[in-house]
Amino acid sequence: MTDFAQTRQAVVLIVVPDMPDIQSEDDVAHIIADRLRAADLMLQPGDVIAVAQKIVSKAEGRFVDLTSVQPDSAAVEVAQQTEKDPRLVQVILDESDEISRMAPGVLVVRHKLGFVSANAGIDRSNTGQNDENVVLLLPVAPDISAEKIRQSLQTAFGVPVGVVITDSHGRPHRLGTLGVAIGVAGIPALWDRRGEPDRYGRILQHTDVGVADEIAAAAGLLMGQGAEGSPVVLLRGLQLPQDDGKAGDLIRPKAKDLYR
Repeated sequence: MTDFAQTRQAVVLIVVPDMPDIQSEDDVAHIIADRLRAADLMLQPGDVIAVAQKIVSKAEGRFVDLTSVQPDSAAVEVAQQTEKDPRLVQVILDESDEISRMAPGVLVVRHKLGFVSANAGIDRSNTGQNDENVVLLLPVAPDISAEKIRQSLQTAFGVPVGVVITDSHGRPHRLGTLGVAIGVAGIPALWDRRGEPDRYGRILQHTDVGVADEIAAAAGLLMGQGAEGSPVVLLRGLQLPQDDGKAGDLIRPKAKDLYR
Protein backbone atom coordinates (compact mmCIF):
# COMPACT_ATOMS: atom_id res chain seq x y z
CA MET A 1 0.00 0.00 0.00
CA THR A 2 1.22 3.50 -0.78
CA ASP A 3 2.42 5.42 2.27
CA PHE A 4 -0.08 8.16 2.99
CA ALA A 5 1.43 9.54 6.18
CA GLN A 6 1.92 12.81 4.33
CA THR A 7 1.76 16.38 5.54
CA ARG A 8 -1.80 17.64 5.25
CA GLN A 9 -2.14 21.40 5.06
CA ALA A 10 -5.92 21.33 5.34
CA VAL A 11 -8.91 19.07 5.00
CA VAL A 12 -12.04 20.75 3.68
CA LEU A 13 -15.57 19.43 4.22
CA ILE A 14 -18.35 20.75 1.98
CA VAL A 15 -22.02 19.85 2.07
CA VAL A 16 -23.27 18.87 -1.37
CA PRO A 17 -26.19 21.32 -1.54
CA ASP A 18 -29.80 20.96 -2.62
CA MET A 19 -30.02 17.18 -2.44
CA PRO A 20 -33.63 16.19 -3.16
CA ASP A 21 -35.71 13.80 -1.08
CA ILE A 22 -34.50 10.44 -2.39
CA GLN A 23 -37.13 7.96 -3.54
CA SER A 24 -37.02 4.23 -4.27
CA GLU A 25 -35.05 3.38 -7.42
CA ASP A 26 -33.45 6.83 -7.63
CA ASP A 27 -29.90 6.87 -9.00
CA VAL A 28 -28.07 8.31 -6.00
CA ALA A 29 -24.72 8.71 -7.79
CA HIS A 30 -26.34 10.51 -10.73
CA ILE A 31 -28.13 12.87 -8.37
CA ILE A 32 -24.93 13.57 -6.43
CA ALA A 33 -23.06 14.30 -9.66
CA ASP A 34 -25.85 16.63 -10.81
CA ARG A 35 -25.86 18.52 -7.51
CA LEU A 36 -22.05 18.80 -7.54
CA ARG A 37 -22.06 20.30 -11.03
CA ALA A 38 -24.89 22.69 -10.15
CA ALA A 39 -22.81 23.95 -7.22
CA ASP A 40 -19.68 24.20 -9.41
CA LEU A 41 -18.00 21.52 -7.30
CA MET A 42 -16.05 19.46 -9.80
CA LEU A 43 -14.51 16.40 -8.19
CA GLN A 44 -10.73 16.31 -7.95
CA PRO A 45 -8.41 13.29 -7.68
CA GLY A 46 -8.44 11.96 -4.14
CA ASP A 47 -11.75 13.51 -3.11
CA VAL A 48 -13.94 11.40 -0.83
CA ILE A 49 -17.73 11.50 -0.88
CA ALA A 50 -19.49 10.59 2.36
CA VAL A 51 -23.07 9.45 1.83
CA ALA A 52 -25.64 8.96 4.58
CA GLN A 53 -26.93 5.40 4.72
CA LYS A 54 -30.49 6.64 4.85
CA ILE A 55 -30.58 7.84 1.24
CA VAL A 56 -28.88 4.70 -0.04
CA SER A 57 -31.42 2.52 1.75
CA LYS A 58 -34.30 4.62 0.42
CA ALA A 59 -33.01 4.39 -3.14
CA GLU A 60 -32.65 0.62 -2.76
CA GLY A 61 -36.21 0.32 -1.48
CA ARG A 62 -35.28 -1.11 1.91
CA PHE A 63 -38.66 -0.29 3.46
CA VAL A 64 -40.61 -2.80 5.52
CA ASP A 65 -44.29 -2.40 6.42
CA LEU A 66 -44.71 -3.81 9.91
CA THR A 67 -48.35 -4.67 9.21
CA SER A 68 -47.02 -7.44 6.96
CA VAL A 69 -44.76 -8.91 9.67
CA GLN A 70 -45.83 -11.91 11.75
CA PRO A 71 -43.59 -12.19 14.83
CA ASP A 72 -42.59 -15.67 15.97
CA SER A 73 -42.43 -16.82 19.59
CA ALA A 74 -38.79 -15.77 20.00
CA ALA A 75 -39.55 -12.25 18.80
CA VAL A 76 -42.54 -12.02 21.13
CA GLU A 77 -40.38 -13.08 24.09
CA VAL A 78 -37.68 -10.52 23.28
CA ALA A 79 -40.36 -7.86 22.73
CA GLN A 80 -41.72 -8.51 26.21
CA GLN A 81 -38.27 -8.09 27.77
CA THR A 82 -37.43 -4.95 25.77
CA GLU A 83 -40.93 -3.43 25.75
CA LYS A 84 -40.76 -3.05 21.99
CA ASP A 85 -43.22 -3.77 19.19
CA PRO A 86 -42.88 -7.53 18.52
CA ARG A 87 -43.19 -6.90 14.78
CA LEU A 88 -40.23 -4.53 14.90
CA VAL A 89 -38.29 -7.02 17.03
CA GLN A 90 -38.93 -9.69 14.41
CA VAL A 91 -37.42 -7.48 11.68
CA ILE A 92 -34.45 -6.66 13.92
CA LEU A 93 -33.80 -10.34 14.60
CA ASP A 94 -34.13 -11.16 10.90
CA GLU A 95 -31.37 -8.64 10.18
CA SER A 96 -29.11 -9.92 12.96
CA ASP A 97 -26.87 -12.85 13.83
CA GLU A 98 -27.22 -12.58 17.59
CA ILE A 99 -28.39 -10.42 20.46
CA SER A 100 -25.58 -8.58 22.24
CA ARG A 101 -27.52 -6.84 25.02
CA MET A 102 -31.15 -6.15 25.84
CA ALA A 103 -33.07 -4.30 28.52
CA PRO A 104 -36.35 -2.38 28.67
CA GLY A 105 -36.24 0.00 25.71
CA VAL A 106 -32.91 -1.35 24.45
CA LEU A 107 -32.05 -4.07 21.93
CA VAL A 108 -28.42 -4.21 20.82
CA VAL A 109 -27.56 -6.83 18.22
CA ARG A 110 -24.75 -8.03 16.00
CA HIS A 111 -25.93 -7.21 12.50
CA LYS A 112 -25.43 -9.70 9.69
CA LEU A 113 -22.91 -7.22 8.28
CA GLY A 114 -20.75 -7.80 11.37
CA PHE A 115 -21.04 -4.65 13.46
CA VAL A 116 -22.91 -4.23 16.74
CA SER A 117 -25.62 -1.58 16.90
CA ALA A 118 -28.98 -0.79 18.42
CA ASN A 119 -32.00 -2.19 16.57
CA ALA A 120 -29.83 -3.47 13.67
CA GLY A 121 -29.75 0.07 12.31
CA ILE A 122 -33.49 -0.02 11.61
CA ASP A 123 -35.06 3.41 11.86
CA ARG A 124 -38.17 5.51 11.27
CA SER A 125 -36.55 8.97 11.21
CA ASN A 126 -35.93 10.83 7.95
CA THR A 127 -37.45 8.04 5.88
CA GLY A 128 -40.02 10.26 4.20
CA GLN A 129 -42.77 7.92 5.38
CA ASN A 130 -45.63 9.28 7.49
CA ASP A 131 -46.83 5.79 8.38
CA GLU A 132 -45.41 4.71 11.75
CA ASN A 133 -45.72 1.11 10.57
CA VAL A 134 -43.04 1.65 7.91
CA VAL A 135 -39.38 1.25 8.89
CA LEU A 136 -36.15 1.45 6.91
CA LEU A 137 -33.43 -1.21 6.92
CA LEU A 138 -29.75 -0.84 6.11
CA PRO A 139 -28.56 -1.62 2.57
CA VAL A 140 -28.10 -5.32 1.91
CA ALA A 141 -24.44 -4.89 0.87
CA PRO A 142 -23.17 -1.38 1.68
CA ASP A 143 -19.67 -2.01 0.33
CA ILE A 144 -21.16 -2.94 -3.04
CA SER A 145 -23.43 0.11 -2.89
CA ALA A 146 -20.39 2.31 -2.18
CA GLU A 147 -18.47 0.78 -5.07
CA LYS A 148 -21.34 1.41 -7.49
CA ILE A 149 -21.51 5.06 -6.44
CA ARG A 150 -17.74 5.38 -6.74
CA GLN A 151 -17.62 3.93 -10.23
CA SER A 152 -20.44 6.17 -11.39
CA LEU A 153 -18.81 9.31 -9.97
CA GLN A 154 -15.43 8.40 -11.46
CA THR A 155 -17.06 7.95 -14.85
CA ALA A 156 -18.89 11.26 -14.50
CA PHE A 157 -15.85 13.32 -13.47
CA GLY A 158 -12.95 11.29 -14.86
CA VAL A 159 -10.95 11.25 -11.62
CA PRO A 160 -10.34 8.63 -8.89
CA VAL A 161 -12.44 9.21 -5.79
CA GLY A 162 -13.40 7.37 -2.63
CA VAL A 163 -16.84 6.76 -1.15
CA VAL A 164 -17.90 6.11 2.43
CA ILE A 165 -21.47 5.20 3.36
CA THR A 166 -22.12 6.35 6.92
CA ASP A 167 -24.51 5.42 9.69
CA SER A 168 -24.95 6.70 13.24
CA HIS A 169 -24.00 4.29 16.01
CA GLY A 170 -23.83 4.49 19.76
CA ARG A 171 -20.76 3.26 21.62
CA PRO A 172 -20.26 1.12 24.71
CA HIS A 173 -19.09 3.07 27.75
CA ARG A 174 -19.68 6.47 26.11
CA LEU A 175 -22.78 8.58 25.53
CA GLY A 176 -23.79 10.02 22.19
CA THR A 177 -23.97 8.71 18.65
CA LEU A 178 -21.45 9.40 15.92
CA GLY A 179 -20.91 8.52 12.30
CA VAL A 180 -19.29 5.21 11.40
CA ALA A 181 -18.51 3.64 8.04
CA ILE A 182 -20.74 0.76 6.96
CA GLY A 183 -19.72 0.90 3.29
CA VAL A 184 -16.31 1.79 1.82
CA ALA A 185 -14.89 1.96 -1.69
CA GLY A 186 -11.72 3.38 -3.24
CA ILE A 187 -9.88 4.19 0.02
CA PRO A 188 -8.40 2.25 2.93
CA ALA A 189 -10.90 1.45 5.66
CA LEU A 190 -8.21 0.55 8.17
CA TRP A 191 -4.72 2.08 8.26
CA ASP A 192 -2.21 -0.34 9.80
CA ARG A 193 0.66 1.76 11.17
CA ARG A 194 2.30 -1.00 13.17
CA GLY A 195 6.05 -1.07 12.62
CA GLU A 196 6.31 2.68 11.99
CA PRO A 197 8.36 4.85 14.37
CA ASP A 198 6.71 7.55 16.43
CA ARG A 199 8.33 10.99 16.51
CA TYR A 200 10.79 9.77 19.16
CA GLY A 201 11.76 6.60 17.31
CA ARG A 202 9.66 4.16 19.33
CA ILE A 203 8.13 1.51 17.07
CA LEU A 204 4.33 1.45 17.00
CA GLN A 205 3.01 -1.99 17.91
CA HIS A 206 -0.78 -1.69 18.27
CA THR A 207 -1.78 1.25 16.07
CA ASP A 208 -4.55 0.58 13.56
CA VAL A 209 -6.36 3.73 12.46
CA GLY A 210 -10.01 3.46 11.45
CA VAL A 211 -9.68 5.92 8.57
CA ALA A 212 -13.14 5.29 7.14
CA ASP A 213 -14.76 5.74 10.57
CA GLU A 214 -12.87 9.00 11.04
CA ILE A 215 -14.20 10.21 7.70
CA ALA A 216 -17.74 9.19 8.64
CA ALA A 217 -17.51 10.95 12.01
CA ALA A 218 -16.15 14.13 10.42
CA ALA A 219 -18.87 14.16 7.78
CA GLY A 220 -21.44 13.66 10.51
CA LEU A 221 -20.64 17.14 11.84
CA LEU A 222 -22.25 18.54 8.70
CA MET A 223 -24.83 15.84 7.99
CA GLY A 224 -26.43 16.27 11.40
CA GLN A 225 -28.99 14.00 13.03
CA GLY A 226 -32.22 15.94 12.63
CA ALA A 227 -33.71 18.12 9.91
CA GLU A 228 -30.46 19.38 8.38
CA GLY A 229 -31.14 17.68 5.05
CA SER A 230 -27.43 17.31 4.25
CA PRO A 231 -26.91 13.62 3.47
CA VAL A 232 -23.85 14.02 1.24
CA VAL A 233 -20.52 15.63 2.17
CA LEU A 234 -17.43 16.17 0.03
CA LEU A 235 -14.09 15.79 1.83
CA ARG A 236 -11.06 17.25 0.08
CA GLY A 237 -7.40 17.26 1.06
CA LEU A 238 -7.12 13.86 2.76
CA GLN A 239 -4.41 12.65 0.35
CA LEU A 240 -5.38 9.00 0.75
CA PRO A 241 -4.14 6.31 -1.63
CA GLN A 242 -6.50 4.45 -3.90
CA ASP A 243 -7.23 1.18 -2.16
CA ASP A 244 -9.89 -1.53 -2.12
CA GLY A 245 -10.70 -1.17 1.58
CA LYS A 246 -14.04 -2.50 2.80
CA ALA A 247 -16.13 -1.73 5.85
CA GLY A 248 -15.67 -5.35 6.92
CA ASP A 249 -11.98 -4.54 7.51
CA LEU A 250 -13.11 -2.52 10.55
CA ILE A 251 -14.96 -5.38 12.25
CA ARG A 252 -13.07 -6.84 15.18
CA PRO A 253 -12.91 -10.65 14.83
CA LYS A 254 -15.05 -12.43 17.41
CA ALA A 255 -12.03 -14.30 18.76
CA LYS A 256 -10.36 -10.96 19.57
CA ASP A 257 -13.44 -9.21 20.92
CA LEU A 258 -12.85 -9.11 24.67
CA TYR A 259 -16.20 -7.41 25.31
CA ARG A 260 -18.29 -10.28 24.00
